[in-house]
Amino acid sequence: MLNRFITKNLICFFILLPVVSIGQNLKDFHIDKEKEITKILSKMTLEEKVGQTCQITLDAVLMTNKEGKTIEPIKIDPEKLKEAINKYKIGSILNVSWHTLDRGVWNEILGTIAKVSKSEKLEIPIIYGIDAIHGINYTVGATLFPQEIGLAATWNKDLASDFGRVTAYETRATGIRWNFSPVLDLGRQPLWSRFFETLGEDPYLCSVLGEKIVEGYQGNGRIDDFHVASCLKHFVGYSAPFSGRDRTPAWIPKKYMSELYLPSFHSAVDAGAMTLMINSGVVNGIPGHVNKHLLTTLLKEEWGFKGFTVSDWEDYIMLETVHNVSSSIQESITLAFNAGVDMSMVPNNPQYKEYCDAMNKAVCEKDIPMDRLDDALRRILRVKMAIGLFEKEVKVDYPLFGSKEHKEIAFNSALESITLLKNSNNILPLAKELKVLVAGPTANNLIYLNGAWTHTWQGVDSSFNTKGCHSVLEAIQAKIGSSNVEFAKGAELYMENGWESSRLHEIVDFKTKAERSDVIILCLGEMPSTEKPGDIQSLNLPEAQLELAKIAYASGKPVVLVLIEGRPRVIQPIVEASSAIIQCYLPGDFGGDALAEILFGDANPSGKLPYTYPKYDGVIEFYDRPKSVDRSGKSNGFDAFDPQWNFGFGLSYTEFEYTNLTLDKLQINSNDSLNVSVTVKNSGKKTGKEVVQLYISDLKSSLIPSGKCLKRFEKIELNPGESKTLTFSLHKKDFQFADENGEWILEPGDFEVQVEKHKRVFKLN
Repeated sequence: MLNRFITKNLICFFILLPVVSIGQNLKDFHIDKEKEITKILSKMTLEEKVGQTCQITLDAVLMTNKEGKTIEPIKIDPEKLKEAINKYKIGSILNVSWHTLDRGVWNEILGTIAKVSKSEKLEIPIIYGIDAIHGINYTVGATLFPQEIGLAATWNKDLASDFGRVTAYETRATGIRWNFSPVLDLGRQPLWSRFFETLGEDPYLCSVLGEKIVEGYQGNGRIDDFHVASCLKHFVGYSAPFSGRDRTPAWIPKKYMSELYLPSFHSAVDAGAMTLMINSGVVNGIPGHVNKHLLTTLLKEEWGFKGFTVSDWEDYIMLETVHNVSSSIQESITLAFNAGVDMSMVPNNPQYKEYCDAMNKAVCEKDIPMDRLDDALRRILRVKMAIGLFEKEVKVDYPLFGSKEHKEIAFNSALESITLLKNSNNILPLAKELKVLVAGPTANNLIYLNGAWTHTWQGVDSSFNTKGCHSVLEAIQAKIGSSNVEFAKGAELYMENGWESSRLHEIVDFKTKAERSDVIILCLGEMPSTEKPGDIQSLNLPEAQLELAKIAYASGKPVVLVLIEGRPRVIQPIVEASSAIIQCYLPGDFGGDALAEILFGDANPSGKLPYTYPKYDGVIEFYDRPKSVDRSGKSNGFDAFDPQWNFGFGLSYTEFEYTNLTLDKLQINSNDSLNVSVTVKNSGKKTGKEVVQLYISDLKSSLIPSGKCLKRFEKIELNPGESKTLTFSLHKKDFQFADENGEWILEPGDFEVQVEKHKRVFKLN
């Protein structure tokens, strides 16, 4: 079972005809192009049409040994490739086999595929896809950014756009034109192994940053030599498994589907996203791949999505083998394809042959109508044209690949993501003359800073770490000198029977070095993991790490906890005794350097939590809770809401003062806009960045209202003593909510605006 996942999402590719001068936005797709597609369709045989809907893994066409294992270094097997393209007419390939490849190898692979593809009479190019989710993470020397949860913690729209732009540039430099990113699943289940791939718990934050990433990838829809097609993942509800385990059922009422889980996808579709990957799980008893209402009625008809949808790894097959809603591969294909999935990630050999044979049979037997097949083909060809695959190949140089300029953007992203959660007696920043013990299981390896989807699928093989990049230990040594720094692991992370575990490690050495130090920087967290291998049994930080922190406290030295984790692990037992706590998330190759800048005062932290940090393993809470969540059975008051830290929280080395929250109207009609102004002053002694967050509360409504909802935010930088007045405009959409059928409605009544601790009430007539 695990092998099935292992080859999977490794990577995806793009190619065929390497570089084109300029593509076209699908929203403005020219009528002449549609006529050209119609002409191509008229010439295609059934086998050619079916092949275009099939996506295979690169491993299916690689040379293997007698045991069937891929030979290293990887090479294309000419016979396998010809069979896939010439006989089965395959239209798409993905993956990277096992690990990161250099650009030369990629060029050779993609050039070989392109050459065979061009030998076909119709010359329909292959579209190659890859999971470049925090930079082109399967190409040697590429720029690696924070994972999406860290990007969300920056609350910086420009950095989100830059993240997309740089990733697109370096993906194209590798020869790829299709990126399986961004993940727009909402992060409301921290047990979920892919939580770190999300943009946090709030639909507005996710929508705004997701749209910026798409714009960065696609260049506002104009796919030139430096941009790629985006792929929104995973439509929809995948991130809300009731059990917390990957690919298990979710239960999402229509109201909350509309209010929480759909907005980020709708926003990105409106921004021109060209492709979309389907949820591998089940929502309300319906597997994502057979939900016609979502895939066809909503996405394609109501939202006007013109691109194509693609399944996730083997999900057609899993309709029969896992979800048990079909009795054969042909029935699975029929159900999913008729529901609106346009391309199947089959992906292995010989499974793709079975898919093609069964698909041909389903069309011949009229289980799948020809006009539905043609609709899928039109969508696939539309994207291939829009990204320039049919255009003449042009040689383009990419001098900025892995450049200082790109690395600086990744460094700044890491810097602005890191979130200061506690700073007792302003112990931070630290003096550079102090004797420091750097300790903990995540302190001295880049794999912990990057997480999964880095060089390998699970990201645990340190042999592929980016050369020249620093672990936390190395970055601190570089910052204050090796003579001032000692290291003791103290605890180590490992897998036992497939589950995460930890144990103390050379604890006498740890205690001895702690006694010699002035301060202990204790790096805790979790092993890199994702998908099924990343399932955990508890949100609590593994016990040995908690014990290590208590041993550190017993030394009497100040302890700075550094959390390097993809999801918020419960640390309540060790919070109070700590001197400071820093959340690093998964900050990427430059996270160690960014952390060192903050620890020793060369940078001011500005990250804010993109989720509500839980205090207890058995209680998952969200900032936008209804009032009933606050009601306590202990005090009979409304004080039950008790997270470790709130959504949007993050400390600074300076102070910000909010004044003059004003509304330009106290009563508005449904078509009026409301302008909200607030003044923010840096009243401290250091230059700093602040995220100004505006929330709305519907005080009374016919359905239970949320406590408050984020509606606007802006990140600003202020020098000491400097002030800035910001004005936000709110509109009709900001005051709506979804009814029990998921339909958006607007009701008159009183609303409250909140910025920081300041509140104002207005009436909607």
